[in-house]
Amino acid sequence: MILLKKKIIIAIDGYSSCGKSSFAKLIASDLDYIHLDSGAMYRAVALFAFRKGLTEEKQFNEAEFKNSLSDINISFKNTHGENHTFLNDEDVEKEIREVEVSAAASTISKIREVREHLVRMQQEMGKYKEIVMDGRDIGTVVFPDAEVKIFMTADMNIRAKRRYEELKAKGISGSFEEISENIELRDNQDTQREISPLRQAEDAVVLDNSSMSFDEQMVWFRHLLEKKNLLVT
Repeated sequence: MILLKKKIIIAIDGYSSCGKSSFAKLIASDLDYIHLDSGAMYRAVALFAFRKGLTEEKQFNEAEFKNSLSDINISFKNTHGENHTFLNDEDVEKEIREVEVSAAASTISKIREVREHLVRMQQEMGKYKEIVMDGRDIGTVVFPDAEVKIFMTADMNIRAKRRYEELKAKGISGSFEEISENIELRDNQDTQREISPLRQAEDAVVLDNSSMSFDEQMVWFRHLLEKKNLLVT
């Protein structure tokens, strides 16, 4: 277990399928912190819209969707030792990882009211610190004063392979080509969107984990804490 000199917030941003959530979970576990998966929150909102038939461009009624935001409650619970996402008290962890829901999440995240609604929820969750949060705008928008900010990246082919293996292990179908196209689409949407685009915070430290194991990433993280004089030695 890692011991810190004070309670902090750790913000992890970066591109899709870089392993941000897995890395954040490991950090949260070693610190005994709470892990908030912002990507899961946007996917849960997308699933809500998907179930109501609001994600097809021809059918999408943005005004109706905005009015339904108050009906969305998202929480995280430990289920059999794993962090699961709950949408209105329903465990939706498997459903929100489907390719079509992931694609819809980027579309949904463009809506200002959605982002503002979720950012308020996230900031409330982090009020007492001891939070590890990953996403696209955590260090720039949600927690701009976070004590530790990490920006993750990795080679595109490696990211697609990781995502493919992850979905395959969960029994979720999807071709490698489809997943690669989805990742490229999400990168473009995330970096080009008008509201809170994906970008590296000025004080974030870059982690390219293309050729790194999780153990190596955790060693890198401990060294980062040492450099910031946050680690109890």
